Amino acid sequence: MAFVSFRRADGSTSFGTLDGDWIVDLGAAPGAPVDLKAAITAGALATLTSDTHLALAKVTLLPVLPNPGKILCVGHNYESHRQETGRAKVDHPSIFTRFADTLIAHGQPIIRPKASTDLDFEGELAIVIGTGGRAIAEADALSHIAGFACFNDASVRDWQWHTSQFAPGKNFPGTGALGPQLVTPDEAGDLADVHVVTMLNGDVVQDQPISDMIFPLAKIIAYTSAFTPLAPGDVIATGTPGGVGAKRTPPLWMKAGDIVEVTIGPIGTLTNPVADEP
Repeated sequence: MAFVSFRRADGSTSFGTLDGDWIVDLGAAPGAPVDLKAAITAGALATLTSDTHLALAKVTLLPVLPNPGKILCVGHNYESHRQETGRAKVDHPSIFTRFADTLIAHGQPIIRPKASTDLDFEGELAIVIGTGGRAIAEADALSHIAGFACFNDASVRDWQWHTSQFAPGKNFPGTGALGPQLVTPDEAGDLADVHVVTMLNGDVVQDQPISDMIFPLAKIIAYTSAFTPLAPGDVIATGTPGGVGAKRTPPLWMKAGDIVEVTIGPIGTLTNPVADEP
């Protein structure tokens, strides 16, 4: 199944499942959870139903998880990206955090801030946690996934490189695109040979199979849950392939008017224009 979060025409927010050009408004059902995160927490994704249908064109999509408790991101998790950045090989995933208030939805603009023109693309597969836990065994880790989404970890590179800590360059407002939908593992199927593809203005700039991850999904979940409890609705962005704009000659920065797309096979396509900060 594929789930979305959205704002209705009257300004209220809800969540539901996609049915072609329509949304089954699960939030309209009597006694329904208040949002997608609450539905995941209740373990109700497979059982919720509703008779209310809304035209997809008549609602405004939100980040598929508008309110995650945690957003954990994995750096340099494809060998091609590690090599282009010159980073040393490591024995453990490189983890940094992103704030929930940086998230935007499919169709919303990624914002190039006034503070920099060095705005880069990073197409990624995002995991959404379904069953929480601490010190989750690697052998059990995949069963803790509620679903997958596309992510664009748009990065303000000069701010990222001010020091060895990534956080400033990864947390400008309007730079974390998440969506358009959450696809459950049964519908996603085996993702090993599925490619993470990023396109900028119609040109392919990143293209690599998920199987090329240095640290696979189960290891990422096991490692992160060893140092912090994972909760339903937490998001883990699993890293970007090589081809980022910063490592091209000359650098390829995103600018106002650009269109950036992240496509991951059955997970869908996340599309965002780029705009300058007002």
